[in-house]
Amino acid sequence: MSTYTAVAHTNIALIKYWGKKDPQLIIPYNSSLSLTLDQFYTKTTVTPATTDQFTLDAQPITGPGLTKMTAFLDILRAYAKTDQKLAVTSTNHVPTAAGLASSASGLAALTVAATAALGLNLPKQTLSRLARRGSGSACRSIYGGFVEWQKGQTDEDSYGVPLNPAETTDLDIAMIALVISDTAKTVSSRQGMANTVATSPFYPAFVQRCEADLTAIKAAIAAKDLQQVGEIAEANALKMHATMLAATPPFSYFLPETLQAIAAIQQLRTQGYLCYFTMDAGPNIKIICAASQSQRIAQALKKLLPKVAMVIAKPGPGAKLI
Repeated sequence: MSTYTAVAHTNIALIKYWGKKDPQLIIPYNSSLSLTLDQFYTKTTVTPATTDQFTLDAQPITGPGLTKMTAFLDILRAYAKTDQKLAVTSTNHVPTAAGLASSASGLAALTVAATAALGLNLPKQTLSRLARRGSGSACRSIYGGFVEWQKGQTDEDSYGVPLNPAETTDLDIAMIALVISDTAKTVSSRQGMANTVATSPFYPAFVQRCEADLTAIKAAIAAKDLQQVGEIAEANALKMHATMLAATPPFSYFLPETLQAIAAIQQLRTQGYLCYFTMDAGPNIKIICAASQSQRIAQALKKLLPKVAMVIAKPGPGAKLI
């Protein structure tokens, strides 16, 4: 056994995953669809060791963070039929726990590096299935481009499946990430999901609509209809956030600056710019637009939101050993 390093990129869901049918196996209530991005990623190095160790962004992690990682490594060790301990060193090139999918890239990179360190050489479908056990959305970061997480019914059939790569490369698409806040959110995704599923009267309707939205957005991607892709994704994100406002107790990831950014995007649309937004469990906005227009849209936005940091991202690659 030797040292392995993997890189995985974040993915941003266009059709959202928000709620676990099986919290232990992380099997979702609905299938989802995402786009892996090139600008945000996690780099993880795994080395055999005498005890499990975890260093994140040059800081040794102890307590609940280490316990959570060890529990995930136990799943990988059980699959590999070994009790080998591992030292994990990760660097997030994306704000942690701020709704920019650092858990997706982090767990995907860890899965690829750790399984290699444990002596396994696994197909991507199996890597996707295992990554799901650490963070649901991580199953999509195993692949590049557009990825559908097929919800499945069991541990065996819930995993990410890439759409035809030609559909990603042929579609003129980019995302502009607006970093409203890079501080950790007060309500974790897991907490928020569990609360929403248990108490929100809107949740069953959300799940039902997600299946219809997924069918519609796949057709729009195949037709290279970016306006349709944007409209469906924006509406799907707002439906997800509506379920949280109806939960008990209600909660929201919106900050005042989030609402200002949404108003600015809507204003640009009235001026003829093709741009739509999506957002996950955090205050940060991702703008769906044509890659060929992304610089112009970012410049126009800068005039409306001069204090907001912006990063233009394009479709990114799948997770891999380096």
